[in-house]
Amino acid sequence: MNINRRASRRIAVLLLAVLLIITAGCGKEETKQPAESTAQDGDVTLVIGAYSVVKDAFSEILPQFQAYWKEQTGQKVVFQESYEASGTQARAIAGGFEADVAILAMEGDLDKISNAGFITHDWKSQPNKGLITKSIVVLGTREGNPKGIKDWDDLTRKGVKVLYPNPKTSGGAQWDINAIYGAGLKKSEEETGTKDPAFAKKYLESIHKNVESLDKSGRASMAAFEYGVGDVIVTYENELLGRIMNGVKYDIVVPKNTILIENPAAVVDKNVDKHGSRKVAEAFISYLQSEEAQRTFVKYGFRSVDDKVAEESKDKYVVPEGLFDISYLGGWKEVRQNLYSKKGIWYQVLAGI
Repeated sequence: MNINRRASRRIAVLLLAVLLIITAGCGKEETKQPAESTAQDGDVTLVIGAYSVVKDAFSEILPQFQAYWKEQTGQKVVFQESYEASGTQARAIAGGFEADVAILAMEGDLDKISNAGFITHDWKSQPNKGLITKSIVVLGTREGNPKGIKDWDDLTRKGVKVLYPNPKTSGGAQWDINAIYGAGLKKSEEETGTKDPAFAKKYLESIHKNVESLDKSGRASMAAFEYGVGDVIVTYENELLGRIMNGVKYDIVVPKNTILIENPAAVVDKNVDKHGSRKVAEAFISYLQSEEAQRTFVKYGFRSVDDKVAEESKDKYVVPEGLFDISYLGGWKEVRQNLYSKKGIWYQVLAGI
């Protein structure tokens, strides 16, 4: 019995000693933690789902925002970036890709995310109606414009090979198709006094007959053109200005009648609430409309949504005589139904009916 008591005491003493060591260790860890803390402990991650066209501008804008946020809050922002064709990106976010912010080519792509329940606020109530950049649809030719392209009509000529991307995957392509169809409406209005959808459809058909390929995105279409495919590319003005800035030789042809491109951005509510990143996400969207960010966008060929920056940079851009916006086509709701529904004009053109 005494032996059992002595053994029990030894076990109790050993357990107490182990407990004291553990407690002491924990105490040391708690004391040292603040001293070992780094800026990394305060980092915040922001996941960006963007259309491919803004990638070059974001190479400057993201570091600018990192510096701004560090100064404002002491936090270091870590970006996780995804760049895709706008329609592809919208479907990815609506399908579960956890982007905190969506920067896309057009209103309809943000609507896809809203309809899936991921954007729950009224993003159009933001400054500039939620837009962060503008541009126009233009024509890009090889240096010296060897085919003598002057306007849309020249894209209907025999032997002129045209490039634009696929509107099923690319928001930029929808702007391109809208521009051509709208130019057809303008042409009919000039000649007859009324907008004629049948004429505009035939106008679109006459250009589409000369299309060499339908690529996934505006960037893919640009890459194909620079590889040697086609004679003229239908694209964003900012894409060509950006490529020229990087030393690629292009001539830019601004059609008489073309469309104003408006590019939106929004916080993805469901994801920021899940990630706890709403504050920095909202600040980022706001920053994209700041004068500093807008001047960077202008550097990369975009037209500014900020009145002051737009006035500063107005000499850089041509304002086409017949410039129109999406409202000329009835707004995005009508355009989606009229042009891009399963029985819409675009799919009739594709099917040759």
